[in-house]
Formats: sequence, C-alpha cells, structure tokens
Amino acid sequence: MDALLLQLGIGLFLLGLMTGFVIPKLKSPRMGLSGHLEGVMNGIFLVALGLLWQRLNLSDTLLTITFWLAIFGTFANWLAVLLAAIWGAGSMMVIAGQGHQASAGREGFVRFLLITLSLAMVAVCVLVLAGLIAA
Repeated sequence: MDALLLQLGIGLFLLGLMTGFVIPKLKSPRMGLSGHLEGVMNGIFLVALGLLWQRLNLSDTLLTITFWLAIFGTFANWLAVLLAAIWGAGSMMVIAGQGHQASAGREGFVRFLLITLSLAMVAVCVLVLAGLIAA
C-alpha cells in the first residue's frame, strides 16, 4: 500500500499542477486557485503518508480503512473544489467562492463531497496518529 500511496500522491500532485493551467478559464478563478492548491497539498499528504506507512502499528483492517479514507478524502478534496470552480459553486466556501452560486444540485454535490471528505480526513489523521503512538 505504501508504494501505491506514493504513486497516487504524485499523480494527485500532478493533477494539482495541471489545474493551475486552467485557472483563468474557470467560472470562479479564485476557487480554481484553491483547487490547484488542494491538489498539490493533498498530493504531498499522500506522499508523506506513503513514506511513514510502514511505521504505523494498526491492524490490517484499520490499515485498509485508513488507506481508502485517505484516497477518498484527498481526491474528493481536489475534485470538490475544482467542480466548484467550474460550476461557480461557492455556498460552502464563501471566501474562495466570492459570492458565486450554482444550481441547488451542484451546490449540494459539492457540499456532500466537502462534508464527507472532511470526516474522512479527520478519521485518517486520528488513525495515523494512533498507529504512530502504538508503534
């Protein structure tokens, strides 16, 4: 799993870099900048997680849960903010959204991603911290 975390981390980092090229074309360029940063930062997080993965003292089940929550949380973070930039959705991110508002369905989808990814990433951090403490 550690090698896959490294590969996915570099891949997400690359997606974040590529997002930077389209910022001026987006409905909400400021949200696009946030999407660029989310991709880069979450890619770095996955690389860091991959580098410390072997140090975690967790059961195989908890390692699997941590892995999939981390993948979901990091990629959903980039995707949610990129979609918000494309659609002009901004109700959940008022500073980056700058008053943009998309359709209720699009706002709801972005909101769903943001809430679920936030819960996933908190769980990842708790599990990783527990695995490091137990090591």
